[in-house]
Amino acid sequence: MTLASVSSASRVAAISRLTGLRVPPTVALSFAVIALVIAWSLAPGLFTSHNPVVGVPADKLLGPGTTHWFGTDHLGRDLYTRVVYGTASSVTSALIAVVIATVAGGLIGLLAGFLGGWVDIVLARLVDVLLAIPNFLLAVIVVTAIGFDTTNAAIATGVSAVAVFARVMRSEVIKTRQAIFVEAAFLMGGSRRHILLRHVLPNASRSVLPLAVLQFGLSILVIASLAFLGYGDPPPASDWGLLISIGKDYLKWPWLVYAPAFVTIATVLSVNRISRWLRTTD
Repeated sequence: MTLASVSSASRVAAISRLTGLRVPPTVALSFAVIALVIAWSLAPGLFTSHNPVVGVPADKLLGPGTTHWFGTDHLGRDLYTRVVYGTASSVTSALIAVVIATVAGGLIGLLAGFLGGWVDIVLARLVDVLLAIPNFLLAVIVVTAIGFDTTNAAIATGVSAVAVFARVMRSEVIKTRQAIFVEAAFLMGGSRRHILLRHVLPNASRSVLPLAVLQFGLSILVIASLAFLGYGDPPPASDWGLLISIGKDYLKWPWLVYAPAFVTIATVLSVNRISRWLRTTD
């Protein structure tokens, strides 16, 4: 093989890698939406100058306009400001739920798939029991047991998703454990701990990332639903689900429901689009 052919092959490989990294417009738009939501949660004061708690009674129930982008509520509070300040609670609680589900479910699936035997049987039956209970119903049961606030709602949402992560991790570990390089590591005298942490875990966890991104969007929906039913923080909190719950009592002023609902839907759809793109990207 000549130097020219090697160089040509390298250029082709580099071009193909760059082509593979091309981000579709819908994915780029989804990343932009998520970036805006994260910015809202980190520095809400940069995006609005209104007070999310104290309103102006004379400005109550004003429609969307240049002064109040999402209108005002029944106490004269700027709805856009309340949505922006409620983002931190919604995003943080969803992250808590994803971390709980990923760590607990991943650990259960890792141990069940790698150790096998009676450990696999016991943990697999536990996962089957959890999967038999609808996620939202399980979240309601858990949050009822531990108390009504947004943090507990996040914990309940994470617990309800543990079984899904455990099932996915277990199947990936079983598939990875049967790979040739893992068997070679065993034959070369590698310890079970070294093989688990060095070979099995990194390869089995690749499918968990898209699932975690997808679960982030689902957690926002579940936590918003719990807040809508009154299982989250009470007013004057501005969680997205709570804003929708308050707005439903003022049907003559539909922007009180449409604005927080639109932000919630846009965020969840963006997260789902990113998750689907990650599943199809190496």
